[in-house]
Amino acid sequence: WRDWSSDVSLPIFGTGVDPNALPVPLWVILIAHAAIALGTLSGGWRIVKTMGYKITKLRPVQGFAAETAGATTIIGASIVGIPVSTTHVICSSIMGVGTTMGASTVKWGVARSIIMAWILTIPVSALIGFMAFAVIRIIIGY
Repeated sequence: WRDWSSDVSLPIFGTGVDPNALPVPLWVILIAHAAIALGTLSGGWRIVKTMGYKITKLRPVQGFAAETAGATTIIGASIVGIPVSTTHVICSSIMGVGTTMGASTVKWGVARSIIMAWILTIPVSALIGFMAFAVIRIIIGY
């Protein structure tokens, strides 16, 4: 076990540190890129099918309207500094476009499942993070 607090060579980052100038090792960047690529590869098409076919049937003009509304929302939120999930925004835009053809054209059961997944994501992620930390803490004896 090593007492990292006594190592003066480690940088201490506070609120005044420029996040664009943090020294991130190349291997961390490459692993992050690989994880994102593998996630997209493994689940990307399923998400595209759900968004394009399972929530409501979209024609090209409706897809264009949903994408335009989603992009406008994301850009507006970014300008104001509000963090938003692109998946949440586009899914909501697709539901909105679907309701223009009548509320019955949206498969609300699918929408309900998606919304429940959104709600459960944060507490489940917190629980998994807690359990991972507890296991690592036991392994390293901290």
